Amino acid sequence: MNPTDKVDDLLAKAGAQWRASQPSAPEPDLDRITGGSGKQQKRRWLVPTLAAASVAAIAVAALTVLPDNSDNNEPAVAPPANSSPTPQLAEGSARVGKPSAQDLLVSNGDKVEVNGQVIAAPGQDPVYCQVLVRAAPASESTSAEPAPNCGTRGIKLIGFDPAKITDPQTIQGVRVGNARIVGIWKDRTITVEEQTPYQQPPGWAPDALACPAPPGGWKSKPSNFSTTQVQNFLKANEGVISGTRLKYPAGQSRTAPVVIAVGVAKGDLDAFRARFEKIFTGNLCVFQGKVSLTENNLLTDRISDVMGSQNDLDISSGGGQGPDDGTSTISLLVVNQKVLDAFTPIGLEKLTFEPEVKPIR
Repeated sequence: MNPTDKVDDLLAKAGAQWRASQPSAPEPDLDRITGGSGKQQKRRWLVPTLAAASVAAIAVAALTVLPDNSDNNEPAVAPPANSSPTPQLAEGSARVGKPSAQDLLVSNGDKVEVNGQVIAAPGQDPVYCQVLVRAAPASESTSAEPAPNCGTRGIKLIGFDPAKITDPQTIQGVRVGNARIVGIWKDRTITVEEQTPYQQPPGWAPDALACPAPPGGWKSKPSNFSTTQVQNFLKANEGVISGTRLKYPAGQSRTAPVVIAVGVAKGDLDAFRARFEKIFTGNLCVFQGKVSLTENNLLTDRISDVMGSQNDLDISSGGGQGPDDGTSTISLLVVNQKVLDAFTPIGLEKLTFEPEVKPIR
């Protein structure tokens, strides 16, 4: 096995660990909703490579296709293809109810919070890990697991007490676990002011509908969503809609109502509804989107360019169509000025940042 193979193994295992840590969503009951003929939409996600101390850092971003909609319950709308002329990203405003990029900006001297993995090696400052890399044993005959490390993605914790780590393990003398930490940020260090047990992130929950319930509430009824006529209509309107979602206003069950929610990023919502209702039968919610499917395809490509050219932004994943309004989600270590400068030409209002280091205002 050559060195490149070892690097690939480490990256694949680290990526698998990251995906396994994400909350999973229940699978939509497409047989009930669409008569069993729906095709799931694929999403494009950009996942950068991970670096381990035992290998050289990889200075590129990798394009990875993850499983179909395991986390977003998206119905069958084919991903848009680039067309000529190349569409331009439209202007927009910040997402309602979500912190803007400026709200998440962290500068030296700011109070911040992190909640996740920590390692404490003997004779070294404890480190918060964006991605914890555990290398495989040097050979199958070696039973001892090498000591875990953060590679280049660690944050030094000043004043952290390793004895208070949640769910601790000791591997090759290195203490590993989790913690929630509040402190002062400065040059990729946190001076700890508060240390509490790790807080488990909430699991998946259905988003609230952006539409009020009709008189008498949502009723369980079949729809023709998967028919060629409806799918062709949605395909033809990829420059208008921000996407479609399955929503469960009364919870998940065989008899619960299912609502097809369609975001409209361009034009009048009532006019779109009137056109769509001429061919669609079923529960329908039409709401205000932000970025159309066509724009989002371009947006993903531009995010990929940034990640490929600036590999020091500590991005875990980015691109694709994430939230209901069509904006793209970027998961990363911290939103600093360098991140804002890198993504401002794309349009910060078209992105949803999910940093691990969160400012406390």
